[in-house]
Amino acid sequence: MNRELCKEGAGEARGFATTRWSLILSAASSEGEEQKARDALAELCRTYWRPIFLFVSRRGYSTEDAQDLTQDFFAMMLKTNWLKHADPNRGRFRSLLLKSLQNFLIKAAEKTHARKRGGGVEFVSWDDWMVEAPSQLFISAQALDSLPPERLFDLHWAATVVEQALRRLREECEGKDRLRLFYALSRHLTAERDEVSYANLSAALGVAETTVKKQLHIMRQRYRCLLRDEVARTVGNPADVEDEIRYLCAALAAGAE
Repeated sequence: MNRELCKEGAGEARGFATTRWSLILSAASSEGEEQKARDALAELCRTYWRPIFLFVSRRGYSTEDAQDLTQDFFAMMLKTNWLKHADPNRGRFRSLLLKSLQNFLIKAAEKTHARKRGGGVEFVSWDDWMVEAPSQLFISAQALDSLPPERLFDLHWAATVVEQALRRLREECEGKDRLRLFYALSRHLTAERDEVSYANLSAALGVAETTVKKQLHIMRQRYRCLLRDEVARTVGNPADVEDEIRYLCAALAAGAE
């Protein structure tokens, strides 16, 4: 995605030098900044917990056990020793999280169940999630059934990134009293030009086609900025944003096959 696309509304999404992930890496070794790092990590965990839970579930655990293990994994993540051993050379939060999760599950399988997993820590409301669980994005049944756990993790990670960007865009539109415009145009944010019927959108919105084209163009630019911002929060180096976006787009494409 071209950086020029971020000119519209770039006031909020322009700077990627200090991302949540880089904050975690830089602050973990500083005693005075440790709490900020833990708070940033907790926020990332709350945002991207769904791929973790689904990965654990795909490894053969029941829903209840997967919930417990997910909560326990979060508790482990927030311990200082994990923060201090986070390797900035590995860059992407997604990759480090998956590797840590795999190691955690190996150790969890070796432990006895003498105590309740999760330690009473609850990061997400499972009842709320079970209502929201279906992704807004199209993921084929074949992909859900056939992809290995690691690729399924990446697929749901990519879906979460996109849905976070769409959620922020919807909230911005709602704040500007443009929610109707969002619902009419959001499904066309990634569509090719010849796939968009501007005449139908014009009739549905009651505005001229030229206005529809302009508003869709602006909304696409803002969506791309928000998407970049979401990705930037999970990489240690801003230079990795473009590669991560391409990787996640490929993951989503595989999920739609």
